[in-house]
Amino acid sequence: MSAVEHAVKPSRWPAYMDIVQGATGLFLVLFMWTHMFMVSSILISKDAMYWVARMFEGEPILGKPYPALVSGFAVFILSLIVIHAFLALRRFPATARQYNTMNEHIGNLKHSDTTLWYVQVFTGFALFFMASVHLYQLIFHPSNIGPYASSDRVWTGMMWPLYLIMLFVVELHAGIGIYRLVIKWGLFLGDNPKRNRHRLHVLKWILTVFFLVLGLATLGAYMKIGYEHAHQAGERYAPSWQDPADAAHHE
Repeated sequence: MSAVEHAVKPSRWPAYMDIVQGATGLFLVLFMWTHMFMVSSILISKDAMYWVARMFEGEPILGKPYPALVSGFAVFILSLIVIHAFLALRRFPATARQYNTMNEHIGNLKHSDTTLWYVQVFTGFALFFMASVHLYQLIFHPSNIGPYASSDRVWTGMMWPLYLIMLFVVELHAGIGIYRLVIKWGLFLGDNPKRNRHRLHVLKWILTVFFLVLGLATLGAYMKIGYEHAHQAGERYAPSWQDPADAAHHE
C-alpha cells in the first residue's frame, strides 16, 4: 500500500464511537422509562413502592436489603452517562463562531428533525448535571429510598424543583434520542419511509406526553406524601405486613 493510499484510508473510529454512543443512549432511554414505571409504583400504594425499593436492594433474593447494590448500579448508570456525553460532545459546537453558524443553518433550514437535534443538544447538556446530582444522592445515601424516605427528600429536602425540571428534560431528551436513533439506522421505515417517518414522529410525541403525565402524577404523589409527613420527616415507612418496630432496619 502506498503512502498516499495509507494517508487517505478512512478511520473506523468515528463509526465505532457512533455505535457506542447509540448503544449507551438506547440503554439509558430504556432504563429511564423502566425507572419511571418503578418509581410510579407509589401511585398504586406505599406498600408497592416499598417492595420495589427493597427489590433494588436485593431483599427478595438475598433475604435482607443491601443498599450497596443501589450505589453500585448508580455508579454504573453515571459511568454510562459520562461515556455517552463524552461521545455526544463530538457533535457540539466548540466555538462561538460554530455556534452562530449552526444557529444560522437551523434558522434557514426550518427542518423539524434538525430542530429536534438542537433541543436534544441542550437537554443533554442540562441532563448531565441534573442527573449527576440525583445519582450522587443514590450513591452516597442508597438506603434513603422508600415511601417516606423518598417523599421526605422530595418535599422536606426541597428536591422537587430539580425533579420537576429534570422530568421535562429527561423525557424530551429520551424521546428525541430514541426517535433519531431509529431514523439514523433506518429501522421501521419499510417501503414507505416518508409515511413511516411521520408515524414514528407522532409515536415519539405520544411516548413523551405519556411519560410526562405519568411523571407529573408520580412527583405529585411524592410531594403530597412528603407534605403530610413533614412533621415526622426522617421516620421510616413500615409496610402492612411488617412489624413497625422492624421498619427502621429496612427502609
